[in-house]
Amino acid sequence: MATQLLIYERAVPVSEQRHRDWSVKAGADYSFASNVNSVPLMAAEFINASAEYAVVFAGSADAVMPAAILGVRDQQNLYLRDDGAWAGKYIPAFLRRYPFVFSSSDDGSTFTLCIDEEFSGCNTEGRGERLFDSQGDRTQYLQNVLGFLQAFQAQFQRTQTFCAKVKELDLLEPMQAQFRLGSGEQMSLTGFMTISRDKLKGLTGDQLADLARTDELELLYAHLHSLRNFTPMIERVAGPRSGAEGENDSAPATPDPAPRDEK
Repeated sequence: MATQLLIYERAVPVSEQRHRDWSVKAGADYSFASNVNSVPLMAAEFINASAEYAVVFAGSADAVMPAAILGVRDQQNLYLRDDGAWAGKYIPAFLRRYPFVFSSSDDGSTFTLCIDEEFSGCNTEGRGERLFDSQGDRTQYLQNVLGFLQAFQAQFQRTQTFCAKVKELDLLEPMQAQFRLGSGEQMSLTGFMTISRDKLKGLTGDQLADLARTDELELLYAHLHSLRNFTPMIERVAGPRSGAEGENDSAPATPDPAPRDEK
């Protein structure tokens, strides 16, 4: 299987016939995520993630998903230390589930547990946690993995519903973050969307009440507040004197509206 889902190289279905003697040594090494500058984020993660990451919306008109920004350059992860340890306190669930993932049938009715066999922690020497016991039954570890992915899939579906409501209310607008490094180099990050404060304020009382009732209004404001995290992220690139273009060096590196095509 070709590289897919950002970090997976060769995900194959977990089976007793193929993986009976396999173990997985998973720890604090997240080097597998060294070349990703964003990862999908579930709505349930907004509150924790917004304290450290810029949370944005990415995708097309047909499919929008939240994402946590990890870097300002392509294939750059600023939250990964040289030893592979994660530099942030909160680790997105998309990364925590690795090397496991669900593959779905074409109609999305069934899901199959898969493992990335290229993960360095996969082995047949008994290092880490076994996938199957001596009788060929799933170990408690594998059962826990399956439970985690089932919960992740449920949150994915809830996040899709949340994004569908955001689109229905027409709250999204394209944005770009422009940065000025201490060296004077200009950088920009494009291809994402954020909630429009003006559109959010323009909702009816009933619409706002519905968002508040479902706790989705809290998620929207967590997203908006998270955009200030562009500043500490760009400081990871070139030190604390970096800032947003057109503002003082100490100003937050908040996104500026992207130019819209004239119709």
